[in-house]
Amino acid sequence: MFRHLFVALIATVTLSTSLHAADKKNQTLDLRQQYRGADILPENGFPQVKLVTSMGDIVVELNRDRAPVTANNFLWLVKNKEYDNTIFHRIIKNFVVQGGGVAPDMTSKPDNYLIVNESGNGLTNDFGTIAMARETEPHSASRQFYFNVNPEGNRNLNPNSRRWGYTVFGEVINGIEVLEQMAQVHVGTDSKKGWDDVPLTKIYLKSATIINP
Repeated sequence: MFRHLFVALIATVTLSTSLHAADKKNQTLDLRQQYRGADILPENGFPQVKLVTSMGDIVVELNRDRAPVTANNFLWLVKNKEYDNTIFHRIIKNFVVQGGGVAPDMTSKPDNYLIVNESGNGLTNDFGTIAMARETEPHSASRQFYFNVNPEGNRNLNPNSRRWGYTVFGEVINGIEVLEQMAQVHVGTDSKKGWDDVPLTKIYLKSATIINP
């Protein structure tokens, strides 16, 4: 039973990035480009980002020391307004709140830039942390992220000696109550896309901005 539960938990995170399967052939993991965004507040090891949502504001603090590639990529996407006017398209109570890659009309945003998996950085999928969604291939994260909303943490998403995990790169430092409210919304299946766990009332990520020190 535990094994089936583990597979189900992993599938709920990986499925959303599989929505772009037709585009995967165009994706490349270019190690020469893994420091996109490194020039954004380069002296700040723990930059903060404000997410303005239709349910309230959330502030996250990124950990560049432990997840430099992932944090830099996130900063680049924020700076270039890639997250503005998107939605949180998947919410599973006591598991994850996921977004960053779907427009309000339910079309998938481009995600042709892949980053290396940094899940072995010592940061774990605890309640209130932010991490990268990906497919089963370990180095397939791009732009979609999720918040861990399991009060006991999602330990099954952490790496171990036999498998890669899901990269945690920061945590919520303000607005945790907003995230908790998101985790309680009613969800269903989108009839056109066939996606499960979609909020019945859209939750918008209106804007994401870097907070200057």
